[in-house]
Amino acid sequence: MNLKTLTFLFVFLLIFCSCRKEETVLIQTPEDEILESNSIVSDLIERTTANDGSIDNIVDRANCFDIAFPYSVSANGETIIINSKEDYAVIECVFDASDADIDTLNITFPIDIIFEDFSVTTVSSLEELNSFSSNCNGENEEDNDIECVDFNYPLSASTFNPNNELLNTTTLVNDAQLFSFVRAIDETTIVTMDFPLIVTLSDGSQSSISNFPMLESTITAAINICDEDDDYDYSDDDCNQCTTAAVEDLLTSCSDWNVNRLKRNSTDYDYNYEGYNFNFFTDGSMSVFWNTTTVLGTWTASGSANNLEIIIDVPALPLCNNNWILQEVKTCSNATEINLIVGNDDRLQYRNSCN
Repeated sequence: MNLKTLTFLFVFLLIFCSCRKEETVLIQTPEDEILESNSIVSDLIERTTANDGSIDNIVDRANCFDIAFPYSVSANGETIIINSKEDYAVIECVFDASDADIDTLNITFPIDIIFEDFSVTTVSSLEELNSFSSNCNGENEEDNDIECVDFNYPLSASTFNPNNELLNTTTLVNDAQLFSFVRAIDETTIVTMDFPLIVTLSDGSQSSISNFPMLESTITAAINICDEDDDYDYSDDDCNQCTTAAVEDLLTSCSDWNVNRLKRNSTDYDYNYEGYNFNFFTDGSMSVFWNTTTVLGTWTASGSANNLEIIIDVPALPLCNNNWILQEVKTCSNATEINLIVGNDDRLQYRNSCN
């Protein structure tokens, strides 16, 4: 008989008045709530909880590990302390400040790098770092981790060893603990988890999981539902979570937007609209004011994520008019920047210090 289908035998020692009595309790565990080692679902759990090494590709250009916080870098000569993943946006802001310079980044060594299995290695030089990154999957190759679904914590798991009849219950509070727990399962140990489990999908929706077959199908279906952005181009796919409603609210709730960057047909027009205030209204109209002049136009937004289109039409200001694609929305130096692009030659950036 397969050991995984056996019934749990729990042994409790009851002590009354210094007298000990053994009592065996028979508890039947459904087979679909037992996690087997080297099964498809255990592999999927490992891949889902593995450390995402692509999160800091703007620094190390490697998908199979990331750098442990804190550490410091020099971006275009500016020293930046990296204390959290939010600080990668600071590097991007420095790089995006100008199109005319060559972006450079230097890491202050030593650093600790964390691999997919959460093991840690100290690296003392760029040459040593490159030796590790050369063993990673390239940017156009699929890495092993699954980033489109996440477990919600805490969750509880139980193990029962029939050889010594020991029952252990463990509370797991993060991916590293769940990854290590599943990887340590052997063929002689019976493992269960407390269902339902809750997982969060890339669109923010949550799913309640009642057994391991359901967990397997949920993770499998989620593998390709999002762009994991594992390439080394920090400036692409920055609008994975952008929505029309959010962009409309941002543009209309803040007044007096300025054109900070403008390029048409590879020609820079950054200063053509210096001192011009752009205002967007909820009825789809817009106005532009400078000196004593006001001109009117229209705007619309449609689509979502990296295919969100903003059409601007101000007849008096033709350089601003285009069917723009929203590239990203970010905050640099306490100012909000909305980057719009068309192909590789046209770019428009609106900037505003509104909160």
